[in-house]
Amino acid sequence: MAFSFSFTALALLISSLAAAFLLLFRRTRNRLMGLPPGSLGLPLIGETLQLIKAYKTENPEPFIDERVARYGSVFTTHLFGEPTVFSADAETNRFVLQNEGKLFECAYPASISNLMGKHSLIRMEGSLHKRMHSFTMSFANASAMKDHLMVDIDRLVRFNLGSWSSCVLLMEESKKMTFDVAVKQLTSFDPGEWSENLRKEYHLVIEGFFSLSHPLFSTTYRKAIKARRKVAEALTAVIMERREEEKEGAERKTDMLAALIAADDGFSDEEIVDFFVAILVDAYETTPTIMTLAVKFLTETPLALAQLKEEHEKIRAMKTDSESLEWSDYKSMIFTQCVVNETLRVANVIGGVFRRAMTDVEINGYKIPKGWKVFLSFRGVHLDPNNFNDARTFNPWRWQSNSVTTSPSKVFTPFGGGPRICPG
Repeated sequence: MAFSFSFTALALLISSLAAAFLLLFRRTRNRLMGLPPGSLGLPLIGETLQLIKAYKTENPEPFIDERVARYGSVFTTHLFGEPTVFSADAETNRFVLQNEGKLFECAYPASISNLMGKHSLIRMEGSLHKRMHSFTMSFANASAMKDHLMVDIDRLVRFNLGSWSSCVLLMEESKKMTFDVAVKQLTSFDPGEWSENLRKEYHLVIEGFFSLSHPLFSTTYRKAIKARRKVAEALTAVIMERREEEKEGAERKTDMLAALIAADDGFSDEEIVDFFVAILVDAYETTPTIMTLAVKFLTETPLALAQLKEEHEKIRAMKTDSESLEWSDYKSMIFTQCVVNETLRVANVIGGVFRRAMTDVEINGYKIPKGWKVFLSFRGVHLDPNNFNDARTFNPWRWQSNSVTTSPSKVFTPFGGGPRICPG
């Protein structure tokens, strides 16, 4: 018994000393390399589990808050299998975004980039990315697109609202509406069996984004790969059929698929599929989440809800029941835009973006080694009281005044920035 106790005590002592030595070694190495302060967490998995756990709660802020309080707004961590510099600093974020393609390149976890496809916007580089990004922006800003977009949104929202009962699951219904609108803009398909089957498969694809990126270790990822294959097959069939229609001289449609097929340089079926898969992420996940949270925030802020309704009712009073909204109506909704901005700021559905250092980079006295990932936290900046007064309170009126501590353009980045700014 005495020997057993001594052996156990010795094992505990050795383990404690090893852990202390490892911690000391990491801190010393960080200082010698000029890295930002921080912790790489546990071997191999780092602090990934803490991050995922935090973002599955109603309040993920402690993951950032605790580290910012301890290390500052730029700190070292280890996420998704790689050492990472985590930035909750607006100036650092802006520097990295503006140096895309020069000092940094896009770098997402394998689970996301693999499911998106090699021709998606997040994986495209150089001239190909520039061409596709410019194409998307020009299509989205086209006056003809804006005109029929508003008509389609009005019609599809009325269609979905007509099927609501006295009790609805708002997030699920929002996903149906935004997915239907996106499919209509991409392919001209109206809601039906085809789009509903596509949406169900897409749900499985999204589930695989934040899972272990190997089918042997993750059932979720395995299902996502299978669903992604089905999505690609369904979209490819539509693209091939459209190409045949155009060869036969059918009237050209005004959707994005028609524009991609008619593009001067031309796009392959695989490139169009990957491009559509990325766009449908917004349609199925980010936009519906923002819509749902907007309802939540407005419900909790009755004065804002009343002012929003007043603005909408004034526009509705100038139209007949059958008239749809026009682009000019949308642009006249001043307080609505304040609500949109504040929802984007507080909700932070896209919490941030990943980049990778293409060379050793020095920022604000710290060194980011070549090959290291950088996570630019928009959430950390948007909820920083140094950037916004009473930052964690939903207050749409802040966008009517100069209550933002610094210039909003420098600290408000819900769509990212630089050459990869989200076309949304």
